[in-house]
Amino acid sequence: MRAVIQRVLRASVSVEDRIVGEIRGPGLMVLLGVKRGDGPEQAATVARKIAELRILEDEASVSEAGAPVLVVSQFTLYGDTRKGRRPSWSQAAPGPEAEPLVEAVVADLRGRGLEVATGRFGAMMQVELVNDGPFTVLVEA
Repeated sequence: MRAVIQRVLRASVSVEDRIVGEIRGPGLMVLLGVKRGDGPEQAATVARKIAELRILEDEASVSEAGAPVLVVSQFTLYGDTRKGRRPSWSQAAPGPEAEPLVEAVVADLRGRGLEVATGRFGAMMQVELVNDGPFTVLVEA
């Protein structure tokens, strides 16, 4: 599982010109990719990292600050561009395998008392954000 985590002042995700998830920060925008073979252990690890990384102002985590998180699934994080001009998506988990794991990450974060907004799995989405810093980290599990 791979998560691109960005510290944001605000972020939103829209589907067909309608906002389906939005946060007002400071908080975190998380692009979340699931690879073939990932399971509950990887989902728990990524959720813990999202909640506990001390990357907000004054080295606070979202758990400590009570800050919101926007999670958007993104299979393209597993695009392989080493050969040719077209990415290969063979490492990305298929939808029926990936969706429950994305939902597990969201449920884990909500179970920690965090405000979590989401995109819509499998939809064509438009993401808007104001990156604070800019500050972006990559987490892999």
